[in-house]
Amino acid sequence: MRRLTLAALLMGAAGGATAQAATPPHEYVQAVEFPYYLYPRALWERELVWMKAVGVRTVEFSIPWNWHEVGPGDYDFTGRTSPRRDLVGFVRLLRRLNLLAWVRPLPPVARWRDQGIPAVADAAARRAWLKELAQLLVTQTASHGGPIAYVEGRALEIDAEAPPAPVKTVSANDPHALEASRAAISGSGGAGALLWTDVEDQLYPAGWAPPGSAFLRKGAVGLSGDERPAIAALRRTAALLHNWAPLVAALQPAVAPKPLAGKLPDGVTLREMTSPVASVAAISNRSAVAFHDDLRVLDPVTGKPSVIPQVMVPAGESLWLPLAVSIGPDGMCHECSNFSSVEHVVYATAELLAIEFENGILAMEFAAPVAGEVILQLARKPVGPYLAGGIPTDFDWDDKTLRARLPIPASKAAGHHVRVGIAIEEPETSAFFDEAKRLVIGQKNTISTTYSSPDVANRSRLRLPDGYTAVAKVQSPNQIDYEVNVPGEAVHGDWANLAIEADGFLLGRARLQLFRPVSIRLVEAMALHFGSETELTPEPPIATGDPKAGGSLEISLRNNSPGIQTYRLEASGEGLDFFPSKTEISVGAVDERSLALHVFADEGVTGLREWRLHVTSPSSPGFSEDLPMRLLLIPRGRTAVWSADLDGDGSPEWVLETAKVRAVFSSQDGGRWMEFTSKQANVNFLPEQGALAGSGPVEGRVTEDGVEFTGQGWSRTVRLSENALTIEQKTPLPAAGPAPEKRGNATLTVERVSPNRSVYTIR
Repeated sequence: MRRLTLAALLMGAAGGATAQAATPPHEYVQAVEFPYYLYPRALWERELVWMKAVGVRTVEFSIPWNWHEVGPGDYDFTGRTSPRRDLVGFVRLLRRLNLLAWVRPLPPVARWRDQGIPAVADAAARRAWLKELAQLLVTQTASHGGPIAYVEGRALEIDAEAPPAPVKTVSANDPHALEASRAAISGSGGAGALLWTDVEDQLYPAGWAPPGSAFLRKGAVGLSGDERPAIAALRRTAALLHNWAPLVAALQPAVAPKPLAGKLPDGVTLREMTSPVASVAAISNRSAVAFHDDLRVLDPVTGKPSVIPQVMVPAGESLWLPLAVSIGPDGMCHECSNFSSVEHVVYATAELLAIEFENGILAMEFAAPVAGEVILQLARKPVGPYLAGGIPTDFDWDDKTLRARLPIPASKAAGHHVRVGIAIEEPETSAFFDEAKRLVIGQKNTISTTYSSPDVANRSRLRLPDGYTAVAKVQSPNQIDYEVNVPGEAVHGDWANLAIEADGFLLGRARLQLFRPVSIRLVEAMALHFGSETELTPEPPIATGDPKAGGSLEISLRNNSPGIQTYRLEASGEGLDFFPSKTEISVGAVDERSLALHVFADEGVTGLREWRLHVTSPSSPGFSEDLPMRLLLIPRGRTAVWSADLDGDGSPEWVLETAKVRAVFSSQDGGRWMEFTSKQANVNFLPEQGALAGSGPVEGRVTEDGVEFTGQGWSRTVRLSENALTIEQKTPLPAAGPAPEKRGNATLTVERVSPNRSVYTIR
């Protein structure tokens, strides 16, 4: 019965716009490792949406056997013992986002306790594990409309392909990641996969880090969603492969002619790959000085040596320079049926990312860390004008060769992206989206379109993602408004592509971001700190208050709709009184407003209390949100001792908190001391890995102002009074520990009273 239930849960993702089949492409594969069990469940959606937005289509992950088998023959795939065990929810989310999955179903699991092998892993146990997984995933393969496209090994008997070989792995934290990724692609011989690792911060569930491994492994993207400089390499390569991946499969290595000087400078490498519709010269500069010279390549059209003049590659940069890339539909532009087979990009000295054609305009997107140029072989002279980075610019035209030389400005934008466009012809027909920017999930959205003539409007149609619906409302002979309905299964932050076509030709397109109707947050929500930089907001959010004087809770509402919305809020919680308990607030279009809720506790109510915020909107009758939240009541001058699962791993932490400081301890890892923070200065004095870590779980017993931890053969008492934390242990405390330090306006002092007792004070 449990298997049927799991299958039904997964199949519940079918239908809706974002739940369509994700077909494994016959192309070069780029994947990002995302070990879901090392990331808070509440943040999966945010990070997967981000990956998709930067151009990643495939997500790679292991399924740790010893993580999901919580007892002999007892498997948790739905999160009943830990939110991070919700494999059903993870697969459903991949399906909703139309992402592909690359699965490792068996040990070893890298950097995981016991490599993912449970205590009993004999042949019978292995068969039972694989049978359970197969029952769960068999209907989730790409051939069934699900996300599972690739499965490593032959042990799992489901309908999925093996990952394309060879697989090249690149760490996002590698300082030479850009060069390594380009070397992997250009050296692939047209086959294989590029797998990015160390992209996200990895936060181990308490007690599950292997010996010697860090509790927090830092990636190129932080737990708060902050991007570190290292992520630039992934962003660049993802943008490149978004349109090049289908072309890479046909590329074959070619021997580039020797430079006139006999060889390239030290640290500079060149790889050339060719195919009938697109070729490339991949150049990397690992030296400390810029490369600036003519580059000799093999002309893919004539098969003879040719020159790309004045190529500049800054130190540490890699460029994927296009050669003889067809502008026709067989190349990078699938909407370019207006172009003949001889029209192509001769070369460019910047990375070509995309080609589009609509309403007579040929648009190209480049990654241009330095200024460059693109040469086009055309069949007729463009009518102009030419815009580069949104600025009108002169271009050269050669009537004899029918070639256009277009300058490409250097870009300081993210990924060095710059867009250029030139009018090839005056379109006989045209159509445009009028300022379309966003779509609201679960609501009807008005999208206006304008046409060059009533005849074009009558022959046109709106192309929508699968599952979306639209009702046309003619506003005038040349204008049609569409009432677009976004299905409720769509994911906040995702994107939808809309297009206008007539007679089979694309006339206009729009890429619109999806938003939930309103975004609500508790402004004062506490953050769990790991070291001085990494923070994680617990889910549900927690704010503090005084049980006698009450507290003020600031609620922020961001209206994501294009019109004014009115929201009704109702707050309730056992032992708590809210003023006002019910209220209304109007928020302008795409605007944010805050309101204050005053909360008072019943006599004798202290500690961590649950409450809920119910939000509806008379402006949108079908909208309703019921948000769980928490309030920590700290008696004045006293210490609150409480316990909650702050990092979403299924194991609660112990917290000692006053109005001034907060100390957090794990119930695993020997009672690891995780955080010691000045609340006023928002400064944590512990390193990312905390302190006093050991092995095994601990039992916690609440004392008047602290907790007594008991492990195997030892005990430790921690007490917090105002701003001073006392740690006393039956055995001597480790010599290593937090050292006296000043950070900003906060200072940590350490008093080693005895080998078994220390006092840590934040001032």
